[in-house]
Amino acid sequence: MDDAAPISETPSALSQQELDTLTDKLIEQLKTVFDPEIPVDIYELGLIYKVDVSDDRDVVIDMTLTAPGCPVAGDMPGWVETAVNEIPEVKSCKVELVFDPPWDPSRMSDEAKLQLNMF
Repeated sequence: MDDAAPISETPSALSQQELDTLTDKLIEQLKTVFDPEIPVDIYELGLIYKVDVSDDRDVVIDMTLTAPGCPVAGDMPGWVETAVNEIPEVKSCKVELVFDPPWDPSRMSDEAKLQLNMF
């Protein structure tokens, strides 16, 4: 028998259930933000690349735009931050615009493709 002490892992401050509930709320809020040139929300368009939630409920989102020269490039991250900050459990939200990899229509959900008659 090994007498070594077991390695203790620090448990996350968020339970899996809390994280699942927060994830659902994040998706719901992301779906309230629309690209003004396309009548589909940014979540279904596939513009959200990554969402990180810290144990302190700070949210960091990597997102892109349909085109780097998008006329709302300066505004859309703020729209996303405002939407996410409406979730009472979220302490803060920071949105980073990234362009690698570039967005293309293959990132869209089937729901978005249906809304845009792309099937």
